[in-house]
Amino acid sequence: MVTKTNSDPLITLKNVHRAALWQKLDENKVRCGVCERRCVVSPERVGFCKTRMNIRGELYTVVYGDITSLSANPIEKKPFFHFWPGSHALTVGTWSCNFTCPWCQNWDISKYEPHPLDANYISPEKLVNLTFTEKCQGTSISFNEPTLLLEYSLDLFPLARRKGLYNTYVSNGYMTAEVLSLLKRAGMDAIKFDVKGSGEAVKKYCGADVDVVWRNIGEAKKLGLHVEVVFLMIPDVNDDEPTIRDVASRHLKEAGPDTPLHFTQFYPTYQMIDRNPTSVQALEKAHKISREMGVRYVYIGNIPGHRYENTYCPRCENLLVKRRGFDIVRIFVTEQSSCSKCGESIPMVRPLLD
Repeated sequence: MVTKTNSDPLITLKNVHRAALWQKLDENKVRCGVCERRCVVSPERVGFCKTRMNIRGELYTVVYGDITSLSANPIEKKPFFHFWPGSHALTVGTWSCNFTCPWCQNWDISKYEPHPLDANYISPEKLVNLTFTEKCQGTSISFNEPTLLLEYSLDLFPLARRKGLYNTYVSNGYMTAEVLSLLKRAGMDAIKFDVKGSGEAVKKYCGADVDVVWRNIGEAKKLGLHVEVVFLMIPDVNDDEPTIRDVASRHLKEAGPDTPLHFTQFYPTYQMIDRNPTSVQALEKAHKISREMGVRYVYIGNIPGHRYENTYCPRCENLLVKRRGFDIVRIFVTEQSSCSKCGESIPMVRPLLD
């Protein structure tokens, strides 16, 4: 998918930067290396996500620091349940996406292409300062697909880390392996992956290959990143038992039994406004299946007050983190991230203790 644009005046804009990963194919065409679509882009055109443009035979991002949304969010909202629980992340996003999901909750930015001449530019330095102003402990690139802010992340993350902040992504997981390595080296600490369904459903609704997402989950674990996996259960799309078993099986293979797996409730939105929300019974069934298959930390999301939004010790069933929606009510994990009752080691990064 390409769109013709008047390119030359854009080069001088702060939000237009030379892309981090691309390959020159001939005198005119270039191949983007940011996500696994690997778009071939002709002069004065953009790729599928509309955020990378061929200008004079070189690839540029036109959304560097073009921030559409900014808010201080509990880290549990991502959701990260085992990474700095109780902390807050200054969260930002930009325009567009490289998926076509018809259920997108952030469609008002993800389904719109950028307008570089009208960018809301925030420099990496200013964003780090805002993180402290908003009393946050880290940064998060989210709302739309964060990989589209790759070049911005590569500049932001080292600045944030030097100031003692953590850095996170909330992603659909369709980046190239090279991107994951670059982000790790730049200072990314944690990444949440959204797995949209089985291979057939992801291809039909998202226009993507789910095997790439599972590959990247495994690669992120190998790189030493903190990983959590989210599966949005949508009625008549990906809520059947074979899909749930496939997700749990692949989660065990690529992420491992100690990596949190979240099953979250779908709410009607965007092009699926007439579809029913996921039933609590369906979510509980997915939880039961995954636990029986060996996933040690399984959660139910978007149901505030449900017992399975809490963390329990997998050995003695002791309550370790009591949650209510995005709020932490109480943490019963020791300073060494162990169960306060039986001493089981809990894979949890920096719980903010009472």
